Amino acid sequence: MLTTLLDGRAFGEKHGKDAATVVALHGWARNRSDWGSTLEGLDALALDQPGFGATPAPEEVWGSKEYADWLAQILEGLDRPVLVGHSFGGRVAVQLAATRPELVRGVILTGVPLFRPKTGGKPKLAYRVGRWLHGKGLIPEARMEALREKYGSTDYRNAKGIIRDIFVKVVNESYADQLAAIPKDLPVRLIWGENDTAAPVWMPGEAMEILGDNATLEIVPGSAHLLDAGLVKSLRGAIDELRTN
Repeated sequence: MLTTLLDGRAFGEKHGKDAATVVALHGWARNRSDWGSTLEGLDALALDQPGFGATPAPEEVWGSKEYADWLAQILEGLDRPVLVGHSFGGRVAVQLAATRPELVRGVILTGVPLFRPKTGGKPKLAYRVGRWLHGKGLIPEARMEALREKYGSTDYRNAKGIIRDIFVKVVNESYADQLAAIPKDLPVRLIWGENDTAAPVWMPGEAMEILGDNATLEIVPGSAHLLDAGLVKSLRGAIDELRTN
């Protein structure tokens, strides 16, 4: 059931009849429907994050910190639910756990780009030259936009307006400091597809070195980045563990 929150500044799918014991955050350019299988039979809330699904976009360029501030307003009305974040949603979940850990019972992360890629190289020379020329006022915005469309990632090309600016800000974030700030007594579960190329398995490996003994890591054989049956099964197991603690 679609529900309205924060006077229309948030929308989400309500599962079950009682107050949510689980809150789930989708990945970039996704929406609340990704969580249907994972949350089946639970009292849970799958949110549409601002700019996706039914929730309106922010009026300013947000990073994950501002998304976490928005999320905190929702969590303040609940009794310490388990927070689950996939990909972009996991970025927001990490920020929330670092700044407002008292609002959640535990955190489950899957497929989250926790660190900047170790390799990736510079943008194509033609794009860099075009960006320099545009900055000097030597080529028009229309030409620069054509270069963005040609050389940008799929997510970048598909994002429009302020959402594109948010995308640029978020993908340049890294979360070592936030991971270190999560209290050591807050349970954190990392559930990762072994073939995830958007957030390779070295990322949760390095995160485990920061998080400490109250975190666990499960690598799901055969799974990649999106929520397939293998990831859903492991996520549900972690949810059932943490919500009964």
